[in-house]
Amino acid sequence: MTKRGSLTSTILRLMLVLIFISSSLAVYSIINLTFSIGDARAINASGSLRMQSYRLKLYLERDEQLLNEKINQFETTLHSEALERSLTWYSPQDLTQQYLLVVEKWGQMRTFIETERGPAYSASLKDFVDTIDLLVLEMERFAALKLRVLVIGQIIGLFLMLIVATAATRYTRKRMVEPILQLMDVANSISKGKFKVDVPQTEYIELHALGEAFKKTASELDTLYQDLEGQVNEKTIALTRANNELSFLYENLIRLHADTLDYKALSAALTQIQQFEDLDYVRLVIEHDDETIDSIEADNGWLDSNAVNSEQAAVTPVKFNLQLEDKNLGYLEVISLKPLNNMLFVNFAMMLTRSIVIHNATEERQQLALMEERAVIARELHDSLGQLLSYLKIQVSLLRKKIEPSCMTQDVETQLIDINDGVSTAYGQLRELLSTFRLTIKDPNLGQAIEVMLAQLRKQTGIIIELNYQLSPHLLAAKQHIHVLQLTREATINAIKHAKPSRIEIDCFLADSDMIHINIKDDGIGVSHLKERDQHFGIGIMYERATKLHGTVKFDNNPQGGTTVSLVFPPQQEPLNG
Repeated sequence: MTKRGSLTSTILRLMLVLIFISSSLAVYSIINLTFSIGDARAINASGSLRMQSYRLKLYLERDEQLLNEKINQFETTLHSEALERSLTWYSPQDLTQQYLLVVEKWGQMRTFIETERGPAYSASLKDFVDTIDLLVLEMERFAALKLRVLVIGQIIGLFLMLIVATAATRYTRKRMVEPILQLMDVANSISKGKFKVDVPQTEYIELHALGEAFKKTASELDTLYQDLEGQVNEKTIALTRANNELSFLYENLIRLHADTLDYKALSAALTQIQQFEDLDYVRLVIEHDDETIDSIEADNGWLDSNAVNSEQAAVTPVKFNLQLEDKNLGYLEVISLKPLNNMLFVNFAMMLTRSIVIHNATEERQQLALMEERAVIARELHDSLGQLLSYLKIQVSLLRKKIEPSCMTQDVETQLIDINDGVSTAYGQLRELLSTFRLTIKDPNLGQAIEVMLAQLRKQTGIIIELNYQLSPHLLAAKQHIHVLQLTREATINAIKHAKPSRIEIDCFLADSDMIHINIKDDGIGVSHLKERDQHFGIGIMYERATKLHGTVKFDNNPQGGTTVSLVFPPQQEPLNG
């Protein structure tokens, strides 16, 4: 098995070698220059010793007072730092000996000065100056030597860098460039559809990994091309399924908005999605504002906990919320042994949510339109028929006053009384009808509307009137509200006017038989008074309203006395206000 190294590490090592050589040259140059600092100053100082030697001779002959100062100046120059560098360990031995020789001869020359032996100093001056000249020469030679060493070092370093660069180039071309060119040929072959390729062998991890990647890619492309028809079929099936899902959602959306959105329509939609997705169970749970819920199931119903098998018991129902903005209408609950298409159910739940919201808004608009229409009718009746009846009452009174007493027979008196009673009765019934028409329901809460109506009646009588309302808003449609409200008002007014009760109880509830019951019970004189009023206009209207609600209305005597008016009718099948 070939031992593999890192291409990056190899390049890094080559770079480090070049950096090491260049750094060594730089360090060598810095060291050489460091040792060369002060060479020029030393040469200048040694050269100035010759001039100072001749000055000492001049002062020795002419001005002995400044002689000591010049001697000190000479010795300061002789023992300066620039010249004493000649005694360091890296200075040539000839330079060191020549500097020591100058120091030794200066001692003799100073002795000649101090003993005032001027002729002796003058005689030795030439030899002393020659010694200083030799010192200057040695310093120049040492400086030139260091410069030559620096140049030779630079040449050697550059030569080494050239050798390393040449070797690196040849090594890189052989071990790196050629495998990369071969990989380029492999890539070109793959681009032309030739997937049976051989990758070059290399000792580098990166190039080996790249080659294996090319090889694996070529193999996968070969497999992909061979299986392309199968993949196209799979994509076609997926697109067909997506198209079927869109068609399913669109058809259900059209169906839900085409007719009345009732529980039957929702159950049909649930049955369709159950068949479409082959689900075990599916149901729609609608949550209402009064914390009641309604469960709408597909045709096969919901899971029976008593008859469930172990496999179904292990499946957790999946819920998809019916939520629009901040309002939660309930959830769609699904049980399936197969994996679910979550996106389909999310879209289906959103479609149900919008359908319910749109239906509720439509119901509210219809209710407002109905109330507005009734208000218009009430105004028209008040402005036309109401004024006409008032006018007739006035005319009857005027007619009574204008008839001569001699002409006022018993028959005439009876007819006038009948006409006046008829007009008064018609006017009273008109006022009751106007009061009924003017009842308003501002929202789908029938309980609040009945309570408002009863509040108006409580102000007109001292009878105790109690309301026990236990109906959920979704049980009644907007068109049912007004019938229930008017029938309840009519029964309550009849009890107040004719039964002479002290207490009236109104119960509104959903019985176990899934029928809505509206009971108006009083403790008055009983139902016998109704026999003579069976043909009364108000009683006839109550029967008519019960018929429009697909229900019945009954008048029964209470065991303890009084009358109970019972309205029984089925609830609507529309999930309103959920």
